[in-house]
Amino acid sequence: MELMVAYELGIKRMDLYLRFDQPLDKAALASLREKLKKRSENVPLQHINKVVHFGNYEFYCDHRALIPRPETEELVDLVKKQLLTKPARLLDVGCGSGVLGLTLSKDLGSDCEQLTLADLSTEALSLCEQNRKALGVEATLIESNLFSNITETFDLIVANLPYIAEGERAKLEPEVLHDPEMALFSGSDGLDLLRLFSAECPKFLNTGGLVALEVGYDQGEIVAGFLRKAGLTNISIGNDLNGIPRFPLAQQA
Repeated sequence: MELMVAYELGIKRMDLYLRFDQPLDKAALASLREKLKKRSENVPLQHINKVVHFGNYEFYCDHRALIPRPETEELVDLVKKQLLTKPARLLDVGCGSGVLGLTLSKDLGSDCEQLTLADLSTEALSLCEQNRKALGVEATLIESNLFSNITETFDLIVANLPYIAEGERAKLEPEVLHDPEMALFSGSDGLDLLRLFSAECPKFLNTGGLVALEVGYDQGEIVAGFLRKAGLTNISIGNDLNGIPRFPLAQQA
């Protein structure tokens, strides 16, 4: 509720503590009542406020793409610690709202030579384009099923692909199911797209290029095996802040 009030007033949450005595006009109260009703129906706060903070930036957020999770910010931090070819050509596969690629481009600055954002969903790409414009990032957006329409090679490929098994649907929190299904589920074991991605990605990596993924809590070693089978080297798995091996990394020899 504090976050909804702060957004309605155009201030930060902490600023509420300096303005407790400020009365809300009728329009603001009516808007907040409607938002509270939506929240009671398990609509995610990010969809209600239409915004999410990721890294140092603010992104538009709605039903068109997956709501970014805090773990994905950890993947950004992990990638920035790697020895990359600079300036790097960067590809974000299954980009959704664009948080991974756009944040890395902003943070790397002149060390990012080119950014390509690819997704199968035209709706997700439209949201990504909104965020690209808002952040002032130069990028190419491509509608592509994984690498199907990708023709160039890159120094860094990042991806946060769907990794939930179909059988896990009933166990998910109601808020999660407001995300697009195609951004959540990937076959009976959750690994269908990660198998395909791992097999195809070496063809699109330059020599010395890096691939960095976010996967499910119990999929790190399995996906590392996919990448190894595809011929990639220097394979490692980064942990998230809870110590879960969630971020497989691999390099093109």
